[in-house]
Amino acid sequence: MALKLIGLLLGTDFLSFLFGLVIFVPSISYATRRLHDVGKSGWWQLILIVPVIGLIVLVVFLAQDSEKGENAYGVSPKYP
Repeated sequence: MALKLIGLLLGTDFLSFLFGLVIFVPSISYATRRLHDVGKSGWWQLILIVPVIGLIVLVVFLAQDSEKGENAYGVSPKYP
């Protein structure tokens, strides 16, 4: 929001675009790690292609509690 305001004052949207580009890869890696914690593949992020239902399903997956112990992707950092 602040970058959008600064961009409007400067007459450009470059700062918002640059910020979005910078946080794109870390957000994908964070969501992949979170999906691995609940025992799902990182490819489940592609469900966002489905307009509304995909977002709801992904949010539910990301909000679930981690699996205890070890799953196919390794040991959960929450339950070592």
